[in-house]
Amino acid sequence: MDRQEIEKLGRLEDRHWWYAERRWLLKQSLATRPANGWALDLGAAAGGNTRVLRNAGWTCLALDYTEAGTELARGRGLTAIRGDATHLPLRSGSLGLVVAFDVLEHIPDDAAALAEIWRCLRPGGHLLVAVPVDMRLWSDHDVAVGHVRRYERSELTARVQAAGFVGLDVRSWNVLLRPVVAMRRRSSTGSDLDEPGAVTNTVLRAAVVAERYLPVRNASGVSLLLSAQKAA
Repeated sequence: MDRQEIEKLGRLEDRHWWYAERRWLLKQSLATRPANGWALDLGAAAGGNTRVLRNAGWTCLALDYTEAGTELARGRGLTAIRGDATHLPLRSGSLGLVVAFDVLEHIPDDAAALAEIWRCLRPGGHLLVAVPVDMRLWSDHDVAVGHVRRYERSELTARVQAAGFVGLDVRSWNVLLRPVVAMRRRSSTGSDLDEPGAVTNTVLRAAVVAERYLPVRNASGVSLLLSAQKAA
């Protein structure tokens, strides 16, 4: 993702429906994983998810591949470093939690990144992942934001299991809006990250919030959410 897209993300993420609901999902995941030491927000960009980790009581480190993301996170008062997910500059077994939301799809060697995450987690540590799903939704948006793939559910679970993780739980997200996304992506000519109007933002947020209460975790969505653990 280039500097312009990262800076746009930093401007939008506090109020944009997609980022707001993703932060809620992260907060809910953390509710069952009490803070215990260091947490890494991998691919942190402007640090929206890092702040969720900090508020949940974790000692947080934001890591981003780009200088722009690192600068934005530091500007928000977060501890941030620049680094490569396939060569993490961290000690083995030093982390209790790694959050990799919308990161793996940017990395050509995602297996190496998962191996590094596994190395840096201590036994019993947790991994939380979000990725875009289904190459049938591939569009100019994916190209503009630097994706190298969209995952299938079986592909994602196979990668994570091959890295040594156990206790996998996978669910779909952004299911109700998939038809809208598919239609928009067919005519996409670049990133669709933009600021919707207040009414549109409210309506779209309501749609993804509704998924909290509906049995859609195994339906076709736009994203996948996965949790896993390094065996104790």
